[in-house]
Amino acid sequence: MALEILTPQEMGRVDRLAIKQGPLSGIALMERAGAAVADIVFERFPDAGRIDVLCGPGNNGGDGYVAATILAASGYHVALWTDGDPRAGSDAEIAARNCILKRQPLEQYQPLPGGIVVDALYGAGLERPLQGTARAVAEKVGAAGLPVVAVDLPSGLSGLSGEALGTTFRAAVTVTFARKKPGHLLYPGRAFCGELVVRDIGISDAVVKEIGSQTFENLPALWIDDFPRPPADTYKYSRGHVGVFSGGPAATGAARLSAMAAARSGAGAVTLLSPPASLAVNAVHLTSIILRRIDGPDDAQAFLDQRKPSALVAGPGLGTDNDMAALLATVVQPASAARRVVVLDADALTIIAQEPAKWFGSFALDGAHATILTPHEGEFGRLFPEIHADKSLSKLEKARAAAKSAHSIIVYKGPDTVIANPEGRAAINSNGTPLLATAGSGDVLSGIIAGLAGQGMSPFEAACAGAWLHAEAAHTFGPGLIAEDLPSMLPRVLTRLLRQRAP
Repeated sequence: MALEILTPQEMGRVDRLAIKQGPLSGIALMERAGAAVADIVFERFPDAGRIDVLCGPGNNGGDGYVAATILAASGYHVALWTDGDPRAGSDAEIAARNCILKRQPLEQYQPLPGGIVVDALYGAGLERPLQGTARAVAEKVGAAGLPVVAVDLPSGLSGLSGEALGTTFRAAVTVTFARKKPGHLLYPGRAFCGELVVRDIGISDAVVKEIGSQTFENLPALWIDDFPRPPADTYKYSRGHVGVFSGGPAATGAARLSAMAAARSGAGAVTLLSPPASLAVNAVHLTSIILRRIDGPDDAQAFLDQRKPSALVAGPGLGTDNDMAALLATVVQPASAARRVVVLDADALTIIAQEPAKWFGSFALDGAHATILTPHEGEFGRLFPEIHADKSLSKLEKARAAAKSAHSIIVYKGPDTVIANPEGRAAINSNGTPLLATAGSGDVLSGIIAGLAGQGMSPFEAACAGAWLHAEAAHTFGPGLIAEDLPSMLPRVLTRLLRQRAP
């Protein structure tokens, strides 16, 4: 399965390398791309009364010329509208020369009811807002409500960030080639793309691999080989021991959500570390989760020394006073010998945001220890104000910069969650759902990640798998979901996942 996500610049390098290595020439690749666009029109709009193909002067327009030729030859009523001429000697010029249709100037285009539009104006290579005629046409098409088939990317959308650069076409279907781009998966770009179809046009996986992309779509194939599957002779502590820190008696629910999620994700033992005032409250609600009294940093250290948990969750419902900051300092200190992953969320992130440089300096990320931060948009802004404020950076680039700054794995949450590590490896989650926009959902995510990491899954892979499982659990339950429902959905999701993995 193709998992790499390529920036527009990387895709340009892939195209050039593929042409250089052969056997397909540039015009041959363009002809295949245009044919793929025509195929989508055949499949999705077989009864289209009229097809308006809008072609720009670059390679995107070249794909449009090819598609228009094929569609017209198949009996469709096709009108060709052009915004400038292709560069002399380019593949797009060859495609335009081979197109039998009359070219009409784009400024004369008027949307007509019952038709569809093929947007082959500018695609992913555009780095500035649509101007003049192209902008006016995008506005007309939007006002008319015509279905749009976008070639590579809706014109006006950034292929790097997914941001609308100004007026932007909104597609019903977007056809791209070889690999997805960040703008296809990052919001708002994902919404502008409509249905996304990736078509193979003859660019080999080896050529893509040679580019060395470090961005991936977060699908099971990315991490399934590292996914825990206990052997027959396992016992509970060999399956991982996760510790979750509870807050005061009025704020215990968040930690219990994390604890149950860690258990449901496969951890063999989960201990809820409870302050004295919360013991009774937590005891009423817990059965399979171990309960242990923790009254300050010394007790926490004793637990770490005695039980040697493989993963910890701190933050959900923890509180933000000085006592909790002292406790957190104990939690995040690098483990001396034991492997340990620490997942920090919610109140822990609020504490860290008060003095981020100090805390980031105490985090370690190596083979034996890792810190995973799971901020939503507001928390990210408080933790990394300068990175967050930089409008030139995409969400993907912000997550990478934050991971490097914090010496941590970052799970930058949202409908397009991005997971990044300090070395620049990153994944974009593509199965997000608005069902997860419910109180306590993030607490469950922290527990899932800790549960997987506690079983020995590599921290980056555990964070990616956790984000995917979290969303799949929401899809499995459906409308009416609340956070308490998510852990109980994990067994169904895990059963499906592991059946797919079985030989």
